[in-house]
Amino acid sequence: MKKRCTWAENLPDFMIRYHDEEWGVPIHRDDLLFEMLCLGAFQAGLSFMIVLRKRDALRRRFHRFDIKICAGMPDTELEKALADKEIIRNRNKVYAVSHNARLALEIIGRFGSLDRYLWDFVGGKTIVNGYRTISDLPATSPESDEMSHVLKKQGFKFTGSTICYAFMQAAGMVNDHTVDCFRYGELGGK
Repeated sequence: MKKRCTWAENLPDFMIRYHDEEWGVPIHRDDLLFEMLCLGAFQAGLSFMIVLRKRDALRRRFHRFDIKICAGMPDTELEKALADKEIIRNRNKVYAVSHNARLALEIIGRFGSLDRYLWDFVGGKTIVNGYRTISDLPATSPESDEMSHVLKKQGFKFTGSTICYAFMQAAGMVNDHTVDCFRYGELGGK
């Protein structure tokens, strides 16, 4: 049996698959990075298990998080989203998708890609931590503090340092698998 991070033990299969196949894998596609930012926003105040359960519905409702399409979503479409019982129906979070997409397009216009811009906060490569237990993992880091500060200054919503750190973990900007987890070494840990 494979040894996993303790947070991924005794969970439903979809959460174990997320741990084994997605969490901490470096993402370099703008649309997927934007999706992870949005999922982080939807997670605020909730468990990520709830967000993952609703991810397919969120992808359908928000056009697979296509940045251009999300940026152009009219209020009427966002209001329809708020009536969709399959997604997380928080008005601020739903409207933040379109708002943040418009800001992401500005970043892409200035820097060439969201990928280049966001990965610059970690120097363009994954930070490999060496935590032994899940309780050792921090909720924030200097890099997530900086990312949060810069994104908030540009007007992004739901980009506090804790949300940014969770995003960095999910997007593979940091390898926070514990050292005894089989994924730690597979993702660059020694």
